[in-house]
Amino acid sequence: MDKSWMHSDRRSKAYELGVEAFLNFSVENLLTTTHIRCPCVKCVNLKLFGVGIIRDHLYFNGVDQSYKNWTFHGEPWEATTNASRNVEEDDDHSRYSFVSEEIEMDDNDFGDFGSDPYEFANVIGDGDQPLYPGCRKYTKLSALVKLYNLKAKYGMSDVCFTELLILQDDLLPEGNTISAFMYEAKKTLCALGLSYEKMHACPNDCILYRKEYEDLTHCPNCGISRWKEGKDSILKEGVPAKVVWYFPPIPRFKRMFRSHETAKSLTWHAARKSIDGYMSHPADSPSWKLLDDKWPEFGNEPRNLRLALSSDGFNPHSSLSSRYSCWPVILVTYNLPPWLCMKRKFMILTLLISSPKQPGNDIDVYLEPLIDDLKSLWDGIRGVYDAHNGE
Repeated sequence: MDKSWMHSDRRSKAYELGVEAFLNFSVENLLTTTHIRCPCVKCVNLKLFGVGIIRDHLYFNGVDQSYKNWTFHGEPWEATTNASRNVEEDDDHSRYSFVSEEIEMDDNDFGDFGSDPYEFANVIGDGDQPLYPGCRKYTKLSALVKLYNLKAKYGMSDVCFTELLILQDDLLPEGNTISAFMYEAKKTLCALGLSYEKMHACPNDCILYRKEYEDLTHCPNCGISRWKEGKDSILKEGVPAKVVWYFPPIPRFKRMFRSHETAKSLTWHAARKSIDGYMSHPADSPSWKLLDDKWPEFGNEPRNLRLALSSDGFNPHSSLSSRYSCWPVILVTYNLPPWLCMKRKFMILTLLISSPKQPGNDIDVYLEPLIDDLKSLWDGIRGVYDAHNGE
């Protein structure tokens, strides 16, 4: 369908005809005239209106020219693959190195990433959209991820981050696609579906307040309160004494298989031929072969994941005088080639245990939600799409 009208003057006949063609296209595909997303520059497909209001918005505000695939209005998503991009850039500085490889997906299967698949598809479009006309180093999405990493690293407030986005918008050339508001930035990142859960825990490492303990206010083992005690020894009801962050790994594994190149790398251990007799990969180890012998059905499918679980404490405050210890729990995927499996992008953070002291043997309490997910993985997960094999 001709979309050249989106770049025409709003007073021109071409723009008028284009608006009417767009509205007719939307009504025919969505089969409604009252609940259609408005693609004007102010609504950016976040609000639903009738045809008449959308027509007025498109004339008064103009159409969002970055909305190239009309996925919200019935047009099928045109996915781009790594092979078709032909981006000949250094790996460390590629404009796709931040996120776009990890969110690669097939055009016929949006999976279960978030509640709105079209919203996720729009994020993929941001991964291919240059930060400004002629920019080859950053896309709209990779620049936003880089800036948000700085926010998290240096503890910027939301107000400070918003001011930074506004300044970036002024500094960059005209026609840039940087999000100028904190709300837009958060909405874009939330659409990636990288969710986490905050779980309350007993300060003495007895239990997690989940499942049968979810509604308790005191630990059934040691009797200590679930809530934090203030300096005046008064409990602050609703403020947990200890919190554990859990990052579910299953959506991340699904995302790995959505990338054509990553899905291919996940079967590298089976495709390679070891002829020198040396142990160059965990697949050469006796433990790997023992697992294949014990569970031959599991071993016969090279896409089944072999995972390593690791944890250690570190001081997040970078101060030798502080004895505070934070414990991350990380999963490493041994299916990958040795030059990839220990790269940071493939090391999956699953738990973040905050505590003034190390959990010690009680770490098994905090591993409970992860073990539940690993058991689900062992039983098998439905709805995983392999982009390499196209199945």
